[in-house]
Amino acid sequence: MLNDLNPQTNEIIEIQCTDHWQVYYRLQALEIPCCCSYYQPLKVQVSSVATALQVWSVVQQVTLPRQALVQRLNACWQASASPNRD
Repeated sequence: MLNDLNPQTNEIIEIQCTDHWQVYYRLQALEIPCCCSYYQPLKVQVSSVATALQVWSVVQQVTLPRQALVQRLNACWQASASPNRD
C-alpha cells in the first residue's frame, strides 16, 4: 500500500497516535489511501478538502474522550434544530 501513495499529486500526512490501527482500519473502510507499519506513524494520502475533513473526523472520534464527542453531537443537533435567521 505504501507504493500506492503518490506525493506528487496529493498531500501525505503522518498521524501519530496510540490508536493508529483503529484510524487505519476506518480510513480503509472509507477508501482513503493510507499505510501503517508497526512502530511507525500512519501515513494518509489527502487528495481533497473532503478527504481532509474525513481524516480529521476519524482522528477526533478515536482520540477525543466520549463526553467531548457527545457534547459536539448535541451542539450539532441544537444548531440544526434552531430556526434559520435570515
